[in-house]
This record gives sequence, structure tokens and C-alpha cells, in this order.
Amino acid sequence: MLAQNSTLNQTFEKKLFSPDKNYEFVVQQKQDVSGANSLIYRLNFKNKPVILDSGLDIKLDNRASEWALAIKNTPTGNWMDGLVLKEVKNSSVDTSWVPPYGERKIIKEKYKELVLTFEQKVSSNYKMDLQIRLYDEGLAMRYYFRDNPTGIYYKITEENTEFTFPENTMAWFEPWAQAPLTLKSLKDWTSQTVRPLTLQLENGLYACLAEANMVDYVKLNFDLAKTKKNTIKTVLYESVDKVPYFPTPWRVVMAAETPGKLIEHNDLLLNLNEPNRLGDVSWVKPGKIVRDLTLTEKGAKAWIDFAAQHHLQYVLFDWKWYGPAFTFDSDAGKVAIDLDLPEVIRYGKEKGIGIWLYVNQQALLKQDAEIFPIYKKWGIAGVKYGFVEVGSHRWTTWLHESIQRAADNKLMVNIHDEFRLTGEQRTWPNVLTVEGIRGNEEMPDATHNTTLPFTRGIAGAGDYTVCYYTNRIKTTHAHQLALSVVMYSPLQTLFWYDNASNYGGEPEIEFFDKVPTVWDDTKVLNGEIGKYITTARKSGNDWFVGSITNNETRTLELDFNFLDANKKYRARLYTDDETIKTKTQVALKDVIVKKGAKMKLNLKASGGATIWITEVKK
Repeated sequence: MLAQNSTLNQTFEKKLFSPDKNYEFVVQQKQDVSGANSLIYRLNFKNKPVILDSGLDIKLDNRASEWALAIKNTPTGNWMDGLVLKEVKNSSVDTSWVPPYGERKIIKEKYKELVLTFEQKVSSNYKMDLQIRLYDEGLAMRYYFRDNPTGIYYKITEENTEFTFPENTMAWFEPWAQAPLTLKSLKDWTSQTVRPLTLQLENGLYACLAEANMVDYVKLNFDLAKTKKNTIKTVLYESVDKVPYFPTPWRVVMAAETPGKLIEHNDLLLNLNEPNRLGDVSWVKPGKIVRDLTLTEKGAKAWIDFAAQHHLQYVLFDWKWYGPAFTFDSDAGKVAIDLDLPEVIRYGKEKGIGIWLYVNQQALLKQDAEIFPIYKKWGIAGVKYGFVEVGSHRWTTWLHESIQRAADNKLMVNIHDEFRLTGEQRTWPNVLTVEGIRGNEEMPDATHNTTLPFTRGIAGAGDYTVCYYTNRIKTTHAHQLALSVVMYSPLQTLFWYDNASNYGGEPEIEFFDKVPTVWDDTKVLNGEIGKYITTARKSGNDWFVGSITNNETRTLELDFNFLDANKKYRARLYTDDETIKTKTQVALKDVIVKKGAKMKLNLKASGGATIWITEVKK
């Protein structure tokens, strides 16, 4: 870690700019009076500081004699202290790619790269690259360990990458992946916080710290540095044993003048992952899913009929269909309840509705290689993984291998509980969504919902489990409608805690019928973290807009400048209205709009509004 009060002599300085010149990155190597080298960096965005001088540090250990001698002969016995710069390479990439699904149809991949190659001054057998990329969307850094002729492994015991922010920076603190979010200063944290981490700087900028391509490795958290003010550092879940060559995951910093731009730029995490490993993924079909709570043939068929009538795609059988979930004694290859599953699958296929099955980690660990071919034979569409362990090297590796086994059997995947993506759905696109989100299983309030998109949402797909009829919701019904747009999930769970029989002909259910789950374009039209957000997403020629407010009443001005010029559109509004004589009290209204038109949205406390926009043909 970078010492604050050491007398340091600079040995080199390198700069890198993003393609649009908005980001400026500086990395330096400095040497203290003992001869120990240290790497520090800083980052500016539009000439404003985001990260002040911060240390780059990774600690390694190994018992091989040559290695031990090399480390022992550094000034302080640390790997970083003995590194000497040997080579500098600059390169650039300007391309794009088309994902099978996502928040936009085409993803731009454009960056400048700086690679610094170091070797240990005592033994040139040991080399390490520092790889730096600057995109227009943000900064990515990682270490890359090269082959060495001794063939020894590397044991990474710590990574202490620092992020020193300007004074009075605030962060949305989240101690676990399904925790409430709290805005805290950088001196008031009570524990570590999870990633991604969104921050607000006193200079008006917003920032996000994230992790990308966390594959064959361990998860990181963020903690406060003990000896340096306003400084966050990375903390590994545990030590990692790796055989070179290999990279560490990417450490990512994003900055923006509005928090909505952080959401719009989250494709950066996808760009930092490997391309699709699965080949043809035409069988991966995003859609909307409902859950049968009855675990009966009658209940499942009722939901299948509802899904077919309302343009939904899937029905889920949740846990206990194969017996108790938290045991290795249950067999997830057999139905353990009074349910004719083959008949339900047949009926669903007849109606165009696929069936998903919940399987807990015990059964997956015990028999996923056995049951996945069975599910393929049955005609199952996908598997919802329950209560997966996250963080350690063992469970990270197991999970990605299990995802591959699912793909080998053309099964889509929804991973529940604490797991969050770091962009690896680009590599395994059969992972449609994951949880790692405080959604409607915990039934949060509207203020929490207006914080989530700017925090958890930057990590990508989140299975919020949107509700509608249940009296457990703490928001209006129009707010719940809007969540289907605001909360991105290629597999969007609707009517959580509801039954098909709850539907009473409410006309606004049309919005759930029509709203897609994948998009050609996404724009955040306005938003303040924890107060409100309005998101517009395009599918084909239609736009879908979702706007939500926190626990306060609010009037927002909506600008239709995102529409195409010289076209006329019908905008159908779905808004809270206490005068409507239905149990949900949502009104529908059609208006004609054009590019540049403006509209006032009067949102009730904990409320929302949605708009379905279609082109009016001449």
C-alpha cells in the first residue's frame, strides 16, 4: 500500500487518454529511501479528479527456493517492491459486436491500452504485466502473470488496489448483495461493502467501482484503508493459487456527470469478458416468467393458460418439487410430489409456454451432470439455481462449470441468492439473469427501488421478481408496472406472490403483455439516486418508458427528444389514479407525441408511470 509520508523519488511516469479524451490516466513508479518500488496511479474525468494518487499492490507467496530468494532480496520482502519496468506497449481497439440479447442491440468496444511489463530485479524469471485500458466508458486495470521457466505456481495472498477519492466523497454502502443501501461518508463504514459500488463526489461527478471477468478466481469486496484518508481498497475473499500464465479480474472505475450515464455505460463490464463460448445460442430465448405456488397440475395449467393469453413465455416450478431442498438426500431427477410433470410440460408446449425448474445447490452439486440430460429429454427450458455459495475459488469455478454443463444440454440458467454477474454472461449467454438484488422477496420500499438501478443495476441483469396483486407491495401498482422497464432482466419474473386467479380484467395488464425483456437501445432520461428515475428502452419501432419516484410525491418533466424526427407516435400512459374503479386503480390514456414534445408526469408517493409508445403510420 502507498505510504502517505514516505519520501519518494519518481522512476517513471506514463499517461493514457480515453479515445474521446475525457479520461486521463497517469501511472508512476516511485522509490523510497530503502530502495523499495511502488506503483501509484490517478484518474481524471473531464479535467476533474476522480481518483487521487492511489497504490497498486498485490502480495504473493511461494515456497520454491528461487522464488523465495527473489522476494527475500526485495527491500521489504514484497513482490511489488522489486519490480523493474522492462517494456511498454501501446495499442488501441475500435470495433463493435452484436450480443444475442441485452440492453442495446450493438455494443461498441473502443479503447486505448497501455501494457507495462515488469520483472523482478533479482530474478528475471518472474515477470508481470500491468494492463490498463481506457474506454470512453471508464478505466479497467488488471495484473497478468507470465509463464516462468521454473513452472511454479503463484499464491496470491492479498490484493490492495487503492481508490483514493477527493474529500467529502459519499458512497452507497451495501454490506451484502441483498442488503438495504445506505449513503455513507468514507469514514463511516461499519464493514466491507459489495460491488459494484456507486459514489458521489463533491465536485459534482458520480463514480462506480466494479469488478469484471471474475472467472477462475475469487470475489472481491471493498473496505476502507486503515491508514489513508478517503481511500477504499480491494479485499479478496480468500487467497488464490494459480498456475501461470493467467490474469487477475479487471478492476473498473467509471465516472459520469449524471448517475444515469453509469447505467448507460455498463456494457463496459461485458467488453472486459471473453466472447461467447457456446457457439450457436439460438435456443437461448429470453422472456417473461411466472411462478406456480401450488405445485399442482391444476395450478400450473391455470398459469400456462394465463401466460398464453398474456404473451408471457415461461412458468416456474419453485423449490420442493423434488423433495426437501437443503439436503443431499433428495433426488432432483424425480418428482417427489403429486404432480404429473410430463403432462404439464406437454400442455405448456401445446400452448407455447416453456417450463423452468428450481434446483438447490445441494442437488446441483451432487447430480447436475446427471440431471441436466434428463431435463433436456423432458423438454425443460431452464434451471433456477438456488442458494448457491459465492465468493471462494472453489464455488466460483464450480458455478461456471455447472453453467457450461447446463449449456451442453441447452438449458438456460437463473442464479439466485447472493451471486452477481461481472459480465460473464457474454461468455455464457445461457445465463439469462441472476439475483444478488434486494427485490420483492424482501419487499423493499420505493426509495430503495429508486436507488437500485444506479447501484446494483450497473452489474447488469437482476431478477427483482416484480409483484402486482399481492397486498405485500409497499408501492403503487403503476410503480410495479414501471419496474419491468427500470429493472433490466432478460428473464423478467412477473406476478411474484400472485396467482393466475388474481387477474380481474384490469386493463393495465396490457403493459406486462406488451413489454419485452431485451432491447435495441436504453436511455436514462432523468434520475437522482434514491429519489427518482425514468428509463426509456427501445424494441423494434416501439419505446417503453418506466418512471418511478421514492416515498415522496413528485412531478417530472419528460422530454420526448429520444424519438425519431418527422414521425408521429401514440403514447399510451398507465398512471396511478384513485378515481379508477378497479382494485389496482391504474388509468390508461392515449396522447399523440413527436420528437421534442414535453409531458408532465405527476407521480404519487411511492408511485410510478409507464408509457408504451408506438409509431402512427400515415
